[in-house]
Amino acid sequence: MLQKNLQITPLFWQTKTLLEMNEAEWEALCDGCGKCCYRKYIQGRGKRERLYYTSVACNLLDVNTGRCRNYVDRFKIEKDCTKLTKKNLPDFGWLPKTCAYRLIYEGKPLFDWHPLISQDPNSVKNAGVLIPNGIHEKDVIDWFEFVIDEV
Repeated sequence: MLQKNLQITPLFWQTKTLLEMNEAEWEALCDGCGKCCYRKYIQGRGKRERLYYTSVACNLLDVNTGRCRNYVDRFKIEKDCTKLTKKNLPDFGWLPKTCAYRLIYEGKPLFDWHPLISQDPNSVKNAGVLIPNGIHEKDVIDWFEFVIDEV
């Protein structure tokens, strides 16, 4: 079996399209905010459709760091965990406006607090980007109590 090229090209997010990125570069785009791991729901249809974000986190999310506590096995443990890929990215209009995948897809630059720019793995937390007061879904009965403004 051939080993994939997992080298990260310097400033790759500025020189490559999402489709040109290798697996390591694709993974490095994630800023670790964890916002995609919070539950959201859609109410209505068509022009009346509205997306609601909540502070209800997947049970695997560490709400203090924004990181998955079992990233490797997340799909086995959480059946509704969704994998973001180059192919399905256009279907993920619910990604937060700060998401690097969304920003690159829309031709926008990364924020200064993104770890690829800041070179600081704690910059997302230090910039206040994490959702405050996250609660795990196992501890929630009614998600409507935890609706938050757009993320």
